[in-house]
Amino acid sequence: MSEATYLNNQFIIAMPNLADPNFFHTVTYMCQHNREGALGIVINRSTGMQLGEIFKQMDIRVTSDTATNAPIYAGGPVQQDRGFVVHTTCGQWDATMPVSDTISLTTSRDVIEAIAVGEGPERYLVALGYAGWGEGQLEKEIRDNAWLNSPFGTQVLFDLPIDMRWAAAAGQIGVDINQLTMPAGHG
Repeated sequence: MSEATYLNNQFIIAMPNLADPNFFHTVTYMCQHNREGALGIVINRSTGMQLGEIFKQMDIRVTSDTATNAPIYAGGPVQQDRGFVVHTTCGQWDATMPVSDTISLTTSRDVIEAIAVGEGPERYLVALGYAGWGEGQLEKEIRDNAWLNSPFGTQVLFDLPIDMRWAAAAGQIGVDINQLTMPAGHG
């Protein structure tokens, strides 16, 4: 792939025939994609936890009720014990990677501490774990019709209920993902 065809700051949407339980019906926000591989955060899988539980585990002082009740997402099968914060770009955090001019990915404790007291990014999504692909792996999966890509959309990333994100991400490019069928095979 050329640099222009990398999927940074885009969504990849699991096709209905992608049966891997880690990615069935998922939308993944692509934070880094280059020749060496790719890293994304699944944005439509809940862990069933709230951020308040993370604050408690990390012994972080909290003054923001909104932050306490924020959902924690299952960001992918890699490093599920590590936190990843996708957020609107602002502030200076210890470990931040810009994804675009407006969105960044931060993995340091300082951003979680700032969120806990209402001084963090205006919009954020906190996930445990990430989705990762080695060199050429994602490209092969795309050729094998496992993924559909669509442009990034703030509403899909931050606003929509989890159960609406898969269809909405595909809808951004005019695809009704629920109408797609698996290819017929003959044995």
